[in-house]
Amino acid sequence: MNSSLINSKSQSSTLKPPVTETGAVGWLKANLFNSPLNTVVTILILFLFYKLLPPFINWAFVNSVWVGDPSQCQAGEGACWTYIPSNIRFIIFGLFPADEQWRGLLAMLIMVGTVFYSRKRDRWRLSLAYVWIGSTTVVAIILKGGILGLEPVESTRWGGLLLTLMLSVVGMAAAYPLGIVLALARRSKMPAIRTIAVFYIEIIRGVPLISMLFMSAVMFPLFLPEGITINKIFRAQVAIIMFTAAYIAEVVRGGLQAMPKGQYEAAESLGLNYFQMMKLVILPQALKIVIPPTVGILISAFKDTSLVAIISLYDLLKTCQSTLSDPKWLSFSTEAYIFIAVIYFIFCYAMSSYSRGLEKELSAGQSH
Repeated sequence: MNSSLINSKSQSSTLKPPVTETGAVGWLKANLFNSPLNTVVTILILFLFYKLLPPFINWAFVNSVWVGDPSQCQAGEGACWTYIPSNIRFIIFGLFPADEQWRGLLAMLIMVGTVFYSRKRDRWRLSLAYVWIGSTTVVAIILKGGILGLEPVESTRWGGLLLTLMLSVVGMAAAYPLGIVLALARRSKMPAIRTIAVFYIEIIRGVPLISMLFMSAVMFPLFLPEGITINKIFRAQVAIIMFTAAYIAEVVRGGLQAMPKGQYEAAESLGLNYFQMMKLVILPQALKIVIPPTVGILISAFKDTSLVAIISLYDLLKTCQSTLSDPKWLSFSTEAYIFIAVIYFIFCYAMSSYSRGLEKELSAGQSH
């Protein structure tokens, strides 16, 4: 009796869970078919995929033209991906001289390399600011030329992905610390500083970026003394920085307000002054809280650089639109905009992925 009971217990202890509760079947049941509503939604989505995916695959891959000229595309029924290699140089570099495009490529590699270098938290020191200032200066010298044996290239010829990267990377790198300073100023106990910060943030947030770009391109030069001009790209860059910084300031202010009062009191009890308290105690915690909305603003700022097309700057979107003005490519705008959308998606997804990894790293060891 006892032996049979022991055997039955040992057999029951080795029984595996039902197949419907584990593996792929279990995942489908738990995530896609766990309620009548979810089941209906899942079936509808699968039906849409069934109707839309095969035609898209036929258009984008099966019947598409990858090598050839526009006449071959017009004779076919699929996508004309030959548009990309035929226009890739103009889309990436704009009107930059063909013989000097290696400089544009080098400048983009320096900007991306600086961002890649800055991703490590142990490098977030004052020296990193000097790295950014140095890399930005080197990029400007490489693109502008006129020294070190480089042929001068007017900024009006900078364009394409090169210009988009420059406006977004420099804009985000400068707007983030400026936004932090504005957030601290808005919470300052000194009325004059607080009033200036509130006035700046509310004015900038109260107008669209398009109006600021128009002001920088059209109105601002009217106030300059005669004979003095400021580069249009530089003016657009400043407008983007000012606009983005105002939104970051409000997000950071929300993080500062979310900090418990005890954190401030604990820092003061340690004898820390205001700057030490903010640097060592308050800001590290507040900025961690607001990582998701901050990254959302930075992603929006990256996409909003396409608005500079309205002030005649040949960014990534503008160069794409210019190629479509050629009659031979006029009927292939879908392929062009898909290609541009993929480029924007790659950069935005990279920022989003980094932010998720940073959140996970900063939250390691914390109990929830």
